[in-house]
Amino acid sequence: MKHLYMMRHGQTLFNVRKRIQGSCDSPLTELGIKQAEAARELIKDIAFDHYYSSTAERASDTLEIVTEGQVPYTRVKGLKEREDLNPHFDDFKYDDLFPHYGGETTKQVQHRVVKTLTEIMNKEDHEVVLAVSHAGASMQFFSAFNNPAIIFVEILRPEVK
Repeated sequence: MKHLYMMRHGQTLFNVRKRIQGSCDSPLTELGIKQAEAARELIKDIAFDHYYSSTAERASDTLEIVTEGQVPYTRVKGLKEREDLNPHFDDFKYDDLFPHYGGETTKQVQHRVVKTLTEIMNKEDHEVVLAVSHAGASMQFFSAFNNPAIIFVEILRPEVK
């Protein structure tokens, strides 16, 4: 049986300021660094065979703290957060606004993250994997499993439609 462990990056300056980061980046705070160190303690006895992170520095910095910079890892665009735009207008459905500004819908984020993690876990010798991503991307990954048909038909086997 394969095991995928997902971790959100530590707290950042934008988190403290209640700013949406998306594809923008801000540094980990002191608390964010302590969170990564605490995560290191929690997973220290797990023998991971591969490590992945979002391309965002906050995610790779978190992974480097967790692993004390002692392991190679791969940065993957498919694990990134939703775009940095966060429009909010009462005249439209919230999710419908993102594509108008070059962003992704919630469904597109979900598809991207599930596809990326499925491809990672289907690789040879990927039995125990740690992936550091973001809150929104992780929530979309986990929400896909509320309806297994979405995963199988819409994401893993789109030709079935």
